[in-house]
Amino acid sequence: MIVITTPTGQIGRDVVQNLIDADQSIRVVAREPHKLSRAVRERVEVIEGSHGDAAVVEEAFRGAETVFWVAPPDPKKTKENAYIEFTRPAAEALRRLDVKRVVSVTGIGRGTEWADKAGLVTASIHMDDLLMSSVTAFRGLAMPSFMENFTRQAAMIKHKGLLSGTIDPERKLPWTSTRDLALVAARLLSDHGWTGHEEIPVLGPDVLSFSEIAQIISEVAGRPVRYQQTTLETLKREFLGRGASESFAQGYVDMYRAKNEGMDNTALSRSAEHTPTTFRAWCEQVLGPAISS
Repeated sequence: MIVITTPTGQIGRDVVQNLIDADQSIRVVAREPHKLSRAVRERVEVIEGSHGDAAVVEEAFRGAETVFWVAPPDPKKTKENAYIEFTRPAAEALRRLDVKRVVSVTGIGRGTEWADKAGLVTASIHMDDLLMSSVTAFRGLAMPSFMENFTRQAAMIKHKGLLSGTIDPERKLPWTSTRDLALVAARLLSDHGWTGHEEIPVLGPDVLSFSEIAQIISEVAGRPVRYQQTTLETLKREFLGRGASESFAQGYVDMYRAKNEGMDNTALSRSAEHTPTTFRAWCEQVLGPAISS
């Protein structure tokens, strides 16, 4: 039995579908089961509730061999509560119920100079430490920034020809697609032979600056798009204005500062899972239609 958390999330829903296509036995933990499609509900066992709840994970993990773990970001909490304390009941249930394997989505940063000062990434590393202490086999899928994050700016790109972010326009960074990460996760979840603890960067084929990204979007969208760098202070004010806690907002600031200093680039010299989707292909398939709609 494979347990999937966040089955309606951006990554989790693709993981679920990949496992259904592979004819795996699946149990999902969902706070809002009605968001699952009818076809998925007919194929999987559903445990209703939050996977941060001790009683829910006790029920969900019983009889399971492998768990796919994602901590859903909750900006109203401190970063420690959103990642580490949220995960603590699950870690205890994994140990007590003798679950063998966990596949977790995490951030690049472990073993680097930024490991203790990268905000949300640091919190995710500590979350993984907790999970690793509870199972004999663990894989942390360490991702750089997701291509899908650009869909949040589709309206601004469409109406203003503008792309914004806090990263230096010429800083080249690795990227990956959530659907590619979901394929890697589903493959690991279906394989019952791996052992030990390991973090694996999941990297797409491109290493691109925001200036290059704006150019690709311009070509795909058929209209000029320019990149505008904003400040970390502006980013923090935006998060606070949307109701985020001081800790969580600062966590985003610290994470993006570390990315701008080169944290994600450290994965380029490590053994990694290399995925196929290029940024241009993703733009043609996802962002371009979103801009045109």
